[in-house]
Amino acid sequence: MAGGVILYDFLEARGGAERVMLELADALQAQALCYGYRNPRCYPLSELRPFLCHDLGVPWRAPGLRDAATLLAFAGSKARGVAGYDWAVFSGSLAPLAVHHRQGRRNFYYCHTPPRFVYDLRAHYLARLPTLLRPLLHALAQQLRPRYEAALAGMDMVLANSENTRRRLRLYLQREAEVIYPPVDTQRFRWIADGNYFISLARHEDLKRVDRIVQAFACMPSQQLVVASGGSRTGQLRRLAAGAPNVHFTSWQTDAGLARLIGGARASIYIPYDEDFGLSPVESMAAGKPVIGVAEGGLLETVLEGETGLLLSPDPGVDAIVQAVLRMDAARAQGMRSACEARAALFARERFTDRMRALVHGG
Repeated sequence: MAGGVILYDFLEARGGAERVMLELADALQAQALCYGYRNPRCYPLSELRPFLCHDLGVPWRAPGLRDAATLLAFAGSKARGVAGYDWAVFSGSLAPLAVHHRQGRRNFYYCHTPPRFVYDLRAHYLARLPTLLRPLLHALAQQLRPRYEAALAGMDMVLANSENTRRRLRLYLQREAEVIYPPVDTQRFRWIADGNYFISLARHEDLKRVDRIVQAFACMPSQQLVVASGGSRTGQLRRLAAGAPNVHFTSWQTDAGLARLIGGARASIYIPYDEDFGLSPVESMAAGKPVIGVAEGGLLETVLEGETGLLLSPDPGVDAIVQAVLRMDAARAQGMRSACEARAALFARERFTDRMRALVHGG
C-alpha cells in the first residue's frame, strides 16, 4: 500500500497535540489517519475527508474505560489496517503500540511525552482517584509500560517535541531523541487589538492549574478573563467562577475563533505543572501577545522572562498570579509585542515541516 499513515491516541479536543497530528498529515501528504476514538463535535468527518480514517471504534463517551480500551485497540487486531503503509508517524502514548504490526516498514515516533501516569506522575494520578479505582490505574500502568518500551524499540527514529521531553526520554527510557519543536502557523495568529481581557488556553485538567487562574480573577473583578478551552474539570471550574461575572467560558474554539480571541487579548496565562512543551504560549506570542507563565518545563524554551512575558515560580499561588496580571497593563503588553512576534517566528511551521519531510521522505 503506497503512502503513509499518522497515528495518534484520539481526536477528542482541539488541543495542541491534535493540531500537530493534523499538521503532520498535511505536511507529509499522508494517505491515512488512525486513532482510537473521535469526538464528532470537535472533529466532524467532513474535516477529515482528505484522509482515509482508521477509526478503532473506542467509545469516546466512556472516560473511565477509554484509556484501557484504546491500549487494547492499538495493541490488538483492530490496528492491523496500518500494516501496509510505506511509512508511519506515531504520536501519543498508546498509538505507538501498533508498531508491531509494521515490521520491516519505516516507523517514526514523535513524542510529546512518555506516559506520565506510568513514569514520573504515577503518585499524582493515583492520589486523585477514589480508592476503589486506584488498582485499575495501577493495572493499566503495568500493562502499558512493557508494551510502550517495546514499541519505542521498534521505531526507526524517536523525535521529541522539546528539550524537556528529550530529557524525560533519556531519564526514564534511556532513549536518545532529536528535538523538533511543534509547528505554529504564525500567519494565522495576528495582533488585532488590546481587548482588555486575558485568555487561558489550557485544557481543564488538574496539571494545567486553570483553577488557580480562575481563583485569581475572582479576586480581581476589574480584570476580565476568557477561558477558551475545555476538559474533564470544566464543571468544577465553572462552579469555582460562580459569582465572578468577569470570568467567561467559551469552550473549545474553531481555528478561526481561537485566532480572533488570542488576537484580541492583552496577554495569555498558562501555568501548567512541568509542561512538555506548550503550544499555546507560542501561538499567543505569534499574535504579539505576551505570556504569563511559569519558569519550568517547556515554557523555559519558549517564553523569555521580561521580554515576551512574565515567568512566575514553578508553583505560583493565587497572589502571585494576581500581581502578574496587575503588572501586565496595556502599555507593558504593547511594549512586548514585537519581541513576542520575533520569538514565535523561531517556531514557525516551515521549520517543523521541512525537517519532518526530510526525515520521512528523505529530502
